[in-house]
Amino acid sequence: MRKLDVRPIKVRLMERISVEGECWFWTGTINPKGYGSLSVRGRCNLAHRLSYEAFCGPIGDGLQIDHLCRNRACINPDHLEAVTASENCKRAAPFHPGSRPRTHCLRGHEFAGDNLFVGRGGKRYCRACCRIREASRRHYRPTKQPQAERAA
Repeated sequence: MRKLDVRPIKVRLMERISVEGECWFWTGTINPKGYGSLSVRGRCNLAHRLSYEAFCGPIGDGLQIDHLCRNRACINPDHLEAVTASENCKRAAPFHPGSRPRTHCLRGHEFAGDNLFVGRGGKRYCRACCRIREASRRHYRPTKQPQAERAA
């Protein structure tokens, strides 16, 4: 069985950082989402949360740690702030690629001028794609028979 590391968290954190500018880059294990992780008492913990708790104090119930520098690998306590989930999302929105309006549709048509249609709720549609979709629907619809042919 492997021996647990009982050294203070601050010491363990400071051993695994690289200071570049104002950010303290985590040089230990990085998870797939880009956050540093460190094992404490056999459990995997996020390094930025451990850093906040070690240098600033406990994290309140229901709070998340926001990276003010927008660098997920940074554990500098001056760059970390405990905020609510909604506040964290509001702050992250301008940096998230999905929050920016698209300039082109999935087929590559530009969302501009006569090709842009804004529907209910503000959703934007590509007119060229709408025409293509309607044409394919017409192709599969059965044509109406004249009244005289149906009676016969």
